[in-house]
Amino acid sequence: MLTEVVIGLLVPFLGTSLGAACVYAMRKEISGRPRKAMLGFASGVMVAASVWSLIIPSIDSCEPMGRFAFVPAAIGLALGFAFLLALDEVIPHLHVHASSPEGPRSRLDRTTMLCLAVTLHNIPEGMAVGVVFAGLLDGGVGIGAGEALALSAGIAIQNFPEGAIVSMPLAADGGGRNKSFVYGVLSGAVEPLAALATMCMASVVVGAMPYLLAFAAGAMLYVVVEELIPETAEGSHSNFGTVGFAVGFITMMCLDVCFG
Repeated sequence: MLTEVVIGLLVPFLGTSLGAACVYAMRKEISGRPRKAMLGFASGVMVAASVWSLIIPSIDSCEPMGRFAFVPAAIGLALGFAFLLALDEVIPHLHVHASSPEGPRSRLDRTTMLCLAVTLHNIPEGMAVGVVFAGLLDGGVGIGAGEALALSAGIAIQNFPEGAIVSMPLAADGGGRNKSFVYGVLSGAVEPLAALATMCMASVVVGAMPYLLAFAAGAMLYVVVEELIPETAEGSHSNFGTVGFAVGFITMMCLDVCFG
C-alpha cells in the first residue's frame, strides 16, 4: 500500500517534468490551435476527476445522512472555490500571454510571476491526489487503489502538456532552456507537497474526508472556470479547445470507471 501511495504522489510530478523537458526538443512556443486543444484537454480531465473521483465519493460516503448526504459535498465545494479565490487575490502572478499581472502589486520579475501562476494551478491537483490516497488509506469512503491510481495517472497525463506550456514561453522570453526547464519542474513540485499536506490534514481531522474530497474538487473547478476555459475561448479556433475538453473528459471518465 505504501508503494502505491508513493507512486501515486510522484506520477503527476513526473508528468509535469517530462512536459517541461519539451523545451529541449522543440524550438518554438506552443501556441494557437495545439495550445487551445491542450488547455481544453486539461480542463476536461480536471472536470471529470472532480465529478467521478471526488464529488461522487464524497456524497456516497455520507449515505447514512439520507437526503442530506449532499451537505458535506456542498460545503466542501464552496470552501474549495473560496480558498482558490483567496490565493488568487493575495499571491502576485502572471498568466502566460496575459498583458498584466494579477493579485497585489509586486516587484517580482516576469518569470517568477509566471511560475507562481502555474503553481496556483497545480495546488488543487496535488490536493486532489492527496485526498484520494488519504481516502484509500482510510478505507471508509470506498476509494480503491485502482481508482486512486487512475486519478493520479489522469492528472499526470494532463500535466505533460501543461509542463510544456509553462517552460517553452519562458525559453522564448530569453530565459534559456536549462533555466526554463528548472522553473517548469519547480512549478510541478508543489503537487506532491500539496498532496502530503492534504493527507496529513485528513489523518488529523476526524470525519473531514467528505469535506476534503469536495474541497479539492471545488479548487480544481475554480481553476478550470477562472483560467483554462477562458483561455481556450478567446480569439479564433475555440472549437479546438472544445474538442480537447471532450477528449480529456472522456479519457478521465474511462480511467476512473475502468480502474475504480
